[in-house]
Amino acid sequence: MAGELDLAKLLSGMRPVLNAGRYVYATVEGEPPPGISPVVTVREPEGLTLVVRQEDADAAGLSYDYVAGWITLQIHSALEAVGLTAAVSQALAQAGLSCNVVAGFHHDHLFVPYERAEEAVRLLEALAEGATGE
Repeated sequence: MAGELDLAKLLSGMRPVLNAGRYVYATVEGEPPPGISPVVTVREPEGLTLVVRQEDADAAGLSYDYVAGWITLQIHSALEAVGLTAAVSQALAQAGLSCNVVAGFHHDHLFVPYERAEEAVRLLEALAEGATGE
């Protein structure tokens, strides 16, 4: 099934959900350590970036300095859709919130400072309401 392309529909239907847990960014050489099941991986020349549950990183002895909440936008966005990431990032930036966006095949995922994750969800819900004209 093709994802949504229309920005107004993407915004009004994004239904942000805060996933349980704390997530961290770590980097390793080679492959993830045994027992680590990353939510996200990105291979860079400097190493393999992992986004993993904080408790898993701690158990594996991985170092990190950014603890995030993980928000999933529930709408199936098309990978070629234009403007969703910009609109979401702008709304969070205006509130002084950093946002690291990862696009999956079906959904967009946002990693925001853990201590402000619930605030980020409220801001995104307000953005969605504004897109519907309510």
